[in-house]
Parts: sequence; structure tokens; C-alpha cells
Amino acid sequence: MKTKYIVLTLLTLSALAFGANADSAIWGKDLVPNILGYDKEGSLHLGPLFTLLQGKYFSIAFLAILFGVPAVFALHYFIIGPKIFSHDRKKIKVFNMFHRLIHWIAGFSFIVLIPTGFVMIFGSVFEGGAFVRICKELHAIATVFFAISVIPMTIMWIREMMPTMDDVKWMMILGGYLSKVKRPIPAGKFNAGQKMWFWVCTFGGILMILTGAAMYFQDFTLPILATYGITQIDFLRACAIIHNVMGMAVAALFFTHVYMSMFAIKGAIHSMISGYKEEEEIEILHSSYYKKLKEQKQL
Repeated sequence: MKTKYIVLTLLTLSALAFGANADSAIWGKDLVPNILGYDKEGSLHLGPLFTLLQGKYFSIAFLAILFGVPAVFALHYFIIGPKIFSHDRKKIKVFNMFHRLIHWIAGFSFIVLIPTGFVMIFGSVFEGGAFVRICKELHAIATVFFAISVIPMTIMWIREMMPTMDDVKWMMILGGYLSKVKRPIPAGKFNAGQKMWFWVCTFGGILMILTGAAMYFQDFTLPILATYGITQIDFLRACAIIHNVMGMAVAALFFTHVYMSMFAIKGAIHSMISGYKEEEEIEILHSSYYKKLKEQKQL
């Protein structure tokens, strides 16, 4: 009796699998058109480029970011040192509870996304297996949390992240971080470096969510691809290239963000815990914002 039920169950699952595969973009009725259309007219012709990037240059670039960026910041810390500001003056509230909550959701998602992303890039070093597969699933779960935070984060800060002339001045002196002298730096509530991270994190992050989802699910049908003669494999390779390039920018700027908030400016991370910054820190590092607060008599 048990054998009969097992056989029936297997037949049912096989029928469901066959039905799913019939509509599959990779294994179903579109399989032959995808193969025939690959590298033909309308194709993206990404085969050689993808193979070269994936097989050689992506791993070199990610390795350089993984070790090079922290090494540069370590040199900065020991040669220039952190900026230290007085804690005896007024504390100025700059972030409300909602700002901090959304920031930490995004922050914790990146704490998972970045390491698991590196594990997948260097999967062969870990010899594949269960560890890499677990990292892949953790990466997918963390992406969901980032997706929850990215839209509200974009809406609440986009106005203050628009470029200004202060950003040009800030970039010309690299925010004053190459000097031990504390002098007023032209910057609004957010400086040029923070704005750069915002745009990569939000709009770049949305692009990574979309391309990452395509690579994760792989087997789906987008009619628009067939309209332009693009095969599924071409589309997935394009997604992989975009995802990796954006991943480099995100990883490098995330390391920068962590260094600036935890090491380069003593106590800076507390602004995302309490919502308050030290008055001297704003006066020096965000001088335009400080002048605006004084003009509005908010100090």
C-alpha cells in the first residue's frame, strides 16, 4: 500500500515538473529558440565578454577591493588619524527615529549581503558545497530586507542628496580628510561622499535587486526579450555583468561608509543610534548646514 502511494506521489510531482518546464524560458518550449537565437541577429553577443570578465577580471577586481580599500584606510588611520570633536557643546538632532530605523534595516542587510557576495564570487576557493549554497540563500534573504528599506530611504533623503556647488568644493579637498587641521568644510547636511554612497546604494541597489532576482530565479519568461530577439542566456549574462560591476561600487563605498562612521570620525556612528551629532562636528564637517541652522535660529 505504501509503495502505491509513493509511486502516485512521484507521478504527481513529475507531472507538475513537466507542466512547469513546458512554460520554462530555459527548459521548456523556448529552449530551442533560445539556442538558435543565441549570438545571431538581435543577440547581445555577450558570450566572449562574459567569459573573460567572469573567468578572470571580476575576481581580480573584487580581490583588490576586499584587501585594497581597507589597506588604504588603515594607512589613513595611522598616518592622518581620526577627527575628534568636543562632546562638551550642544548636541544637535539630525535624524529622527524613522530615519534611524530605515538606515539600520539597510545597514544590517548590507552586513549580510557584502560578505555572502564575496563568498559567492570566490566560491571555488571554498570548493562550492553547502557553505556557498547557504551564503547564496542568506544573500537572497538579506536582499528582501534591503528591498523593504530602499524605497523609504530614497524618498526621505533624495531632496537633501541633490548635488550642489559645495559638493564640488568638497571633492577638491576630499572633505579635509587628508589634513590633521580642523577647518570648516563646505557641506550641507550630507557631504559629497555621503551623497555618492546614497545614489549607489539606492538606485544602484534597486538595479542590483532586479539583476540579482533574475540570476536567482533564472527560469522565467519576459515577452519583451523575444520582441527584441534577446535570448534568456544573453539576458542572464547581462544581469550578471551589471550585478558584478555595481557590486564592486557598493562594496568599495560600503567599506568607506563603515570606516568614516566608525573610525575616521570618533563617535560619528552614535548619530544613527541617538539621532544627535556634536555641534563642533557639524560646525566643521558640515559648515553650510551649520550656517543654515544658525540663520534659522535652530541653534
